[in-house]
Amino acid sequence: MKATALLHDLGQSLWLDNITRGILDDGTLARYIRELSVTGLTSNPTIFDHAIKGGTSYDASIREKLAAGKSGEDLFFELALEDLGRAADLFRPVHERTSGVDGWVSLEVSPLLAYDSKATITEAKALHGRAGRRNLFIKIPGTREGLPAIEEAIFAGVPINVTLLFSREQYVAAAEAYLRGVERRIEAGLPPLVGSVASLFISRWDVAVSAKVPENLRGKLGIAIAGRTYKAYRELVGSPRWLRAYNMGARPQRLLWASTGTKDPKLPADLYVKALATPFTVDTMPETTLKALAEETAIAAGMAVDGGDAEAVIAEFTRAGIDVDALATQLQEEGAKAFVTSWTELMKVLAAKTAALQKAS
Repeated sequence: MKATALLHDLGQSLWLDNITRGILDDGTLARYIRELSVTGLTSNPTIFDHAIKGGTSYDASIREKLAAGKSGEDLFFELALEDLGRAADLFRPVHERTSGVDGWVSLEVSPLLAYDSKATITEAKALHGRAGRRNLFIKIPGTREGLPAIEEAIFAGVPINVTLLFSREQYVAAAEAYLRGVERRIEAGLPPLVGSVASLFISRWDVAVSAKVPENLRGKLGIAIAGRTYKAYRELVGSPRWLRAYNMGARPQRLLWASTGTKDPKLPADLYVKALATPFTVDTMPETTLKALAEETAIAAGMAVDGGDAEAVIAEFTRAGIDVDALATQLQEEGAKAFVTSWTELMKVLAAKTAALQKAS
């Protein structure tokens, strides 16, 4: 049995960190669902940037939307929603079979809004309404300014994928924002069942410290941060506060492992996947990692409920001169800036593509 199927049977959801019109048109995504136990996917500006720039599969749709007066961000969201709508429909049987636990796709609000709570809330509501799909998450960054937007979006009934989380503390803050939104719905007499995941980024930790620590510590910090966060996650969802919400019909926000493709060529492609193999979580991975995992035929639960040796490993990094708390803040800030850079590049690519198609017509 493929390791992808074994992970699914363990109780972990496997989501693809990619979406292109090509994998929709040629049946690749449908095959991943059918053969590799993929039950959801995520997207980001960089993925769409490469997809639009790298071929002609979007050209006809761009021409059509240009004729309808679409441009810039509005044009992009029209294209993205077409792709994600098709993907959401492919995952709909999973979504229905699991009563909404699984089968989700994700679309990010403009990264330019990362530090604007009110604008983020407005765009999240608008995008979810335009999508017209129950199994579409809107991605909102878990920055300080993003937390109020997360709470308000959940209260409004908009499913949210909280992104750009790097530490236990950032995860807990995002989870509490989600729970406040749920509790407000309960108080208002509204159904409390609003889907959400909290995305903890893994590999960027090890990239950040690779040149600063001894060889024996490389590839270990991201996994240790995940272990520390998983312990907090399990404690939170078992707390009296959450149990009261469960009794009213709420469902826990699931913890999602993001950025699980290794960046260091010396490390195994499936290093993080194997270490983070644990039930009641989601692992979203790039195609290269998914394919590498599909070649494996064994998997074992890789993370203890109590975090295992996470604190001991983090202590080693502290002794090596790494300020983990400061680095978590730095990584989130850098992540937000990187998303803006990717978004700006995407808009440039879309403008260039638009100009070329208009010239050719």
